[in-house]
Amino acid sequence: MTAPNPASRWKPADYARNAAFVPALGAPVLELLAPQPGEHILDLGCGDGVLTEKIAAAGAIVVGVDASDTMVAAALARGLDARVVDGERLTFDAEFDAGFTNAALHWMLDGAAVAAGMFRALKPGARFVGEMGGAGNVAILRRGLREELTLRGYPVPERDPQWYPTIEAFSAIYADAGFVDIDGRLIPRPTELPEGVAGWLKTFRAGFMDHANVPDAEQDAVASAVEARLEPELRQPDGRWVADYVRLRFTMRKPN
Repeated sequence: MTAPNPASRWKPADYARNAAFVPALGAPVLELLAPQPGEHILDLGCGDGVLTEKIAAAGAIVVGVDASDTMVAAALARGLDARVVDGERLTFDAEFDAGFTNAALHWMLDGAAVAAGMFRALKPGARFVGEMGGAGNVAILRRGLREELTLRGYPVPERDPQWYPTIEAFSAIYADAGFVDIDGRLIPRPTELPEGVAGWLKTFRAGFMDHANVPDAEQDAVASAVEARLEPELRQPDGRWVADYVRLRFTMRKPN
């Protein structure tokens, strides 16, 4: 990874206000995990611990890791075992009966390093389930931001600082790491933005604006301009803002 993870700059209050839908829509992934009492489970990219807490409530012994110290602090405030750990540098060794992740893997650009670290962290026979942004995720939002930055003369990075893979690319990386029975699927999921496009950009795309050298003092103005640009496409007749999310949901396991 050549630049800091944008998620490491997130503030728990902003995340809770602009992205509460992320853990709220994680229920199907929790069902896939089906945590059992006494299981040791690793939550990769735990954020503020909303879903980690649900895993623990099922009786599992869960460790949450995240690259953001502020988000980990929020998870610790819930009484969870949460640690500041780079997902591309996991050091656990055959400690967990299952791995879980929601809306986190797309922030980790070295997918092979993440896959290898998770494989090493799991016990033989352990399962790994999760969901992340998949191919085509927020394509309209990303295009709008790029167009606005180009218009304003900012140097737009060639690539986004996120990884939204196809099923084939994702499966190949995890198969190379040693996982088997990999089952992935892309799920289009139009998602309401409670604070509009501008609020979403302030939380999720500030890292991209940092890469484009947009000063902090100007990022709010850029976000508002992108919102106005995308209003015809993303604002619904009833006034709600809906984003073009596409999720990649998966299950796999480490061989016995």
